[in-house]
Amino acid sequence: MNKNKLLIPLTLAAFATHASALAEETLPVTANIGFVTDYLYRGITQTGGNPAIQGGFDYAHASGVYAGLWGSNVSWVPASSASLELDTYFGFKNSVAEDWSYDAGFLRYNYPAVYAPGATKANTNEIYGAIGWKWLSAKYSRSLSNLFGFAGSRGSGYLDVSGSYKLEKAGVTLGAHYGKQTISGAANSGLSYTDYKLSASRDFSGYIAGIAYSSTNTKKGPGELWNAGLADGSNLDLGRSAIILSVTHSF
Repeated sequence: MNKNKLLIPLTLAAFATHASALAEETLPVTANIGFVTDYLYRGITQTGGNPAIQGGFDYAHASGVYAGLWGSNVSWVPASSASLELDTYFGFKNSVAEDWSYDAGFLRYNYPAVYAPGATKANTNEIYGAIGWKWLSAKYSRSLSNLFGFAGSRGSGYLDVSGSYKLEKAGVTLGAHYGKQTISGAANSGLSYTDYKLSASRDFSGYIAGIAYSSTNTKKGPGELWNAGLADGSNLDLGRSAIILSVTHSF
């Protein structure tokens, strides 16, 4: 990962820190910064197996309304100069009864870059809805635009079923996740896949250290969509099994 790819995420993290410091006296704003050994999203590496620095900030009102901005360095976007993912989102979440909660909102994935002529931009709009019960949750996201650069993929969906349970005595939070990504469009037939993740994390005085194992059932043959051609002529399996270490801090 070169210095140019690090510069934008570091600047974003610094901005988030400054914004939080200015706003905390009058607005319910929090900031966050993190480091991961590999940025995986929906089971697919966004950084080619390399580390990422990430950060952002969130606004949350007592009514349940929230909004936020989050960014990370990336390296996967084809036919473009994109090295940054910058997400903006807003929504509403609340409780409906004891142990039950819900969440609904809008998320925009932005990949600012100069794209090659005729390329489908990776920028994506999604709406989502989720329901939670105690330590279990189910969330469904649906694209309102092409999904992550797939032409003709509007209406694609992602199902996320997750559990998170804290072992109070050990101070460790265990997590499990199952995801199903469907990609719409006749030209994208056979590209849908599932992903799985197991994780554990612990809070060390505000710094959360985590470890996770992730895998998918994406096609792994040379030339398949989920493989990226490298400079040496080899292929990198973007959906390969991986162990990820992370450290995050919110303030």
